Amino acid sequence: MNIRFYVDPQTGEPHIHNHDVDESEVEDILEVPGEVRSGREGTLVALGRTSSGRYLKVIYKPEVERDGAFVITAYDLRGKALRSYRRRRRRKQK
Repeated sequence: MNIRFYVDPQTGEPHIHNHDVDESEVEDILEVPGEVRSGREGTLVALGRTSSGRYLKVIYKPEVERDGAFVITAYDLRGKALRSYRRRRRRKQK
């Protein structure tokens, strides 16, 4: 999968770095997402757990012609959103 990242114009770095997320963690989620939902304006939201055990929410736009994704942002899944995600995963496993 070809993954591109939104670059923050102020820092010149991928925006995900502002949330202390690195590229390999995003790849973990996009390769095997626990859940994918539709977002706004043609985006998708992937939720999942990285190989290191961190739960993330990745917002991206699929690029079918490039067989890839343009990642807009990614950040930790916390609080109620994390509890809901875990609950849905448990229900799905039964």
